[in-house]
Amino acid sequence: MTDTTLAAPAAGRINRLYFAVWRWHFYAGLYVIPFLLMLAVTGFVMMLLTTVLPEYGDRLVIPATGQVLPLADQQAAALAAVPGASGITEYIAPYSATNPALFNVAADPAMIVALNPYSGEVLRQTPDGGTWYAWLERIHGSLLIGDLGDRLIEIAASLGLLMVATGLYLVWPRETGGLRAMFVPRLASKGRALWKSLHQVVGTWMSVVLVFFLITGLAWAGIWGGWFVQAWNTFPAEKWGAPLSDRTHQSLNGAGEKEVPWGLELTPLPESGSAAGVAVLPSGTVLDLTAMAGLAQALGMEGRFRVAFPDGEAGVWTLGQNSMSYDSPDPTADRTVHVDQYSGRVLADVQYADYAMGAKAMAVGIALHEGQMGLWNLLVNAVFCLAVVFTCVSGVVLWWKRRPAGAFRLAAPPAPADVPLARGVVLIALALSMLFPMLGLTLLVVLVVDLVLISAVPSLKRLVG
Repeated sequence: MTDTTLAAPAAGRINRLYFAVWRWHFYAGLYVIPFLLMLAVTGFVMMLLTTVLPEYGDRLVIPATGQVLPLADQQAAALAAVPGASGITEYIAPYSATNPALFNVAADPAMIVALNPYSGEVLRQTPDGGTWYAWLERIHGSLLIGDLGDRLIEIAASLGLLMVATGLYLVWPRETGGLRAMFVPRLASKGRALWKSLHQVVGTWMSVVLVFFLITGLAWAGIWGGWFVQAWNTFPAEKWGAPLSDRTHQSLNGAGEKEVPWGLELTPLPESGSAAGVAVLPSGTVLDLTAMAGLAQALGMEGRFRVAFPDGEAGVWTLGQNSMSYDSPDPTADRTVHVDQYSGRVLADVQYADYAMGAKAMAVGIALHEGQMGLWNLLVNAVFCLAVVFTCVSGVVLWWKRRPAGAFRLAAPPAPADVPLARGVVLIALALSMLFPMLGLTLLVVLVVDLVLISAVPSLKRLVG
């Protein structure tokens, strides 16, 4: 008798907390689902465009016949191909002997020229940033509306973390079925029960991966990324001992595309014209593209690497081979080298080992996020994107099947009275809010709207409930 008496109140507390968590899961889903669908679809297409079908002609296949033209001749051919060209801003070495070289030609607009390095033939010309990938990246990161879009997506990603936490709480076994119900779908069920089982199981399986994608995505976001984690993990340029520019590595990114390693984006560039640096080139070397490409190869940059030309009188040559710019599938092999345009001295040489711990994690995390680490990575990410789409669609189907017939109502899960504040739930909510400021702010706004506005206005209460 004592056990039964004690069990009933306990079950009541759990039930009320369950409905409260379900209501938060529902509210988060209202906002997050459209964004998750957008991120999954654009992310999947972007992944294909970078790994399988790069639009600048990076992977075009050419016969490896004869001798490769001197880089000076290739540079001249690229310039001659673009009317009104004023110079070259970047050279991108071929992936292999059967792929073209790329030249970024300064013009109006700037053009990326894919060149046959054996014949000098122009294989493709594309405006810098004028690709489907660049357009999708702007949607993926800012909805094409700048900082406002960035903030809206950051809120969605933060609420996505809340959805994962509340979703796992909701599916955690309490009575029958045990852990099996979380990981194995009940295919014998029908109707809403089958949809619910599939939603729970797919959501459980992808939850850890979704958290990984959300956090690596948030690291690019303006507030959590730019103000906190990226700032804390930015490489300290003062270690170089060279004069520093007021321009950062972020200025080396392509038009609308991120190419610079995450841990270097906010780091100032060094300047040319001082006695700083280490002499590595023979005295009298002409400091042109040929010399810089030769230096990159001497430093161990094989296959595809980049040579960015100096920008202005204080600019530097920049040699790079980074996974962020799709040069290498191995983020631990990242390397960025800056060379004084006057003396040829190496002013800075940054490798993966020099990154802060957070920057190391992000270098690997972004490569995984973008499917750069091989066919297995591409396939896993493709399955994940499909899982995200299914989970979002199945969540909408569950809502549609549960909603009352007749007049339109939001049909949110009922708000229980006197919800018990379980210590663990409160701690998790506080921890998430402290780690992700936009999540904490959004939770506060939704809480005020739900408890103050909706509860106080009968018409809103009827519409939501």
